[in-house]
Amino acid sequence: MSAHHVIEKYYKAFNEWDMVTFFSLCTEDVIHDVNNGQREIGIEKFRQFMQSMEKFGREKVDDLFIFINGDRAAVEFMVEGTYTVTVEGYPPAKGHKYRLPVGTFFAFKKDKISRVTVYYNLQEWIRQVST
Repeated sequence: MSAHHVIEKYYKAFNEWDMVTFFSLCTEDVIHDVNNGQREIGIEKFRQFMQSMEKFGREKVDDLFIFINGDRAAVEFMVEGTYTVTVEGYPPAKGHKYRLPVGTFFAFKKDKISRVTVYYNLQEWIRQVST
């Protein structure tokens, strides 16, 4: 399976919250670099992260633009969501909708995702969920 196809399948699974497919596309030792956070290593840590994200409100991704170079990829897209449960240290959740541009970098090993590094403008997200 090509890297392009893996990424499309990854985001389709994300949008449908099909976590079986989502994690089947990752290596067991996947590295997840959380925006404004820490590096987490291993599929179980990634599962825990996604489970914690689900309780704050699901997001949808659209307008994917995928760049591939060998075993690396960069993806630009828009993420849309509704902030429904307050995250400690952030503004109170009041059901505000948000839409943000996001950049993600991927690395691959044997046709599976071995690294996911996510970047978005946290201050813009805070502004959108605070108004």
